[in-house]
Amino acid sequence: MEQNAELGDFLRARRARLSPADVGVAPGGGVRRVPGLRREEVAHRAGVSTDYYTRLEQGRHPNVSEAVLDAVARALRLDDDECAHLLDLARSRTARPRRPERVQRTRPEVHRMLDVLNGVTPAFVANHRQDVLAANQLARALITDWDAIPYRERNFARYVLLDPAARELYTNWDEVAERVVADLRLVTGRHPDDARLNELIGEAIVKVPEVATWWHSHRVALCAHGTQRFHHPVVGELTLHHETLALPSDPHQTVCVYTAEPGSAQALALLASWSAPDATCGHDASRALGADDVVRPE
Repeated sequence: MEQNAELGDFLRARRARLSPADVGVAPGGGVRRVPGLRREEVAHRAGVSTDYYTRLEQGRHPNVSEAVLDAVARALRLDDDECAHLLDLARSRTARPRRPERVQRTRPEVHRMLDVLNGVTPAFVANHRQDVLAANQLARALITDWDAIPYRERNFARYVLLDPAARELYTNWDEVAERVVADLRLVTGRHPDDARLNELIGEAIVKVPEVATWWHSHRVALCAHGTQRFHHPVVGELTLHHETLALPSDPHQTVCVYTAEPGSAQALALLASWSAPDATCGHDASRALGADDVVRPE
């Protein structure tokens, strides 16, 4: 029987972070030999036998029901992202549909939306692995010139984790980078066979010590919104909030839109003026990927 090691590692990591006091469990006598809750304590809270939970944590229970997973999630006090990740990991690998990934294209209407936003706020379109498929001029001025990067490397996570310039740009780099890793961990549960995603994660783990630590913590979180602080070489300090919006007609594509936090509106307006198309020799606000630039699946 193929064991689900990822599921077991995730459950052990979530169990280790909880203390008896966190869940109202009497600590009992004797020395506790494991961090966090014991397996039998989780099993009792979930309403299953210790043997059943042990086999689940060992990845030896291929057909666990969603009702049991929900009970385990409550016992471990998982949040919404962690619950989704648990369900993803518990699905049988053999039962997963293996559809070929379509070429990722951004619709002309989406490009026009980026153009409209260009004079107001930075925005870019990314796919599930954070490949940047399109970006307006203001986003390129804020973060990096995606157009100047080979298409296989036009990836927000790659930039944050592997480009030394990102550590200079983000004053809260640790916070931003850890959240990126948590998002990648969540996405791997949904796309475990994505070769380019796994290649990116492996490279980051090898090259960046912090990434290895964050990855093995099994933290998962969707990068849906948050605050990022910048030290921009042109306009100086600014703090922006980002929201990630789904494009329902384009599976796995989202738009990341930034807005200025109080005190940063003037700096963002200055950046918009500095990066305006007429100030950059007529460069299009949201250049579409050319035929030779399309991010193609492996």
